[in-house]
Amino acid sequence: MNYQPRLKAYYKEQIVPKLIEQFSYKTVMQVPKLVKICINQGVGQATQDKKLADHALQEMSMIAGQKAVPTIAKKSVSNFKLREGMTIGSRVTLRRDQMYEFLDRLISVALPRVRDFRGINDKSFDGRGNYSLGVTEQIIFPEIDLDKVNKISGMDITFVTTANTDAEAMFLLKEMGLPFRNQNN
Repeated sequence: MNYQPRLKAYYKEQIVPKLIEQFSYKTVMQVPKLVKICINQGVGQATQDKKLADHALQEMSMIAGQKAVPTIAKKSVSNFKLREGMTIGSRVTLRRDQMYEFLDRLISVALPRVRDFRGINDKSFDGRGNYSLGVTEQIIFPEIDLDKVNKISGMDITFVTTANTDAEAMFLLKEMGLPFRNQNN
């Protein structure tokens, strides 16, 4: 028996027919799907303290369930005490099953733990069917041990879809369970 993430099966069985009905696609190949989720975290104070970048890499790897890659400075900027080649953040790209697992954890566990949460902003689409979301604290993820956190930092999460318009991407992500602020269907 092959393992299939809960959200992936839900997408195939429930969301695809709804998308075909809503946007009247001719084939299943036209239906938009989630391609990847990119998570990145900038660590500005890593120029003074190298350990902050290492902690960010470890935390990002725990959150994503996949090894994070360091983001490296391309140019030296003297005003920021930044040298070329320094580690200034971490990033990870999730695809296939890991992507669906992360999305499931984000929707069902992490986002409800945000303080004063009223839904995510529905205006953060880029015009080509991709959505970006900013998280202010990494401690909303259950994988992070609060006692071992030395600095609270945020991260950017980008959902890349094959949708041609923002309306299609919005419908897709809403059906997958992302809690948008203005839920007018």
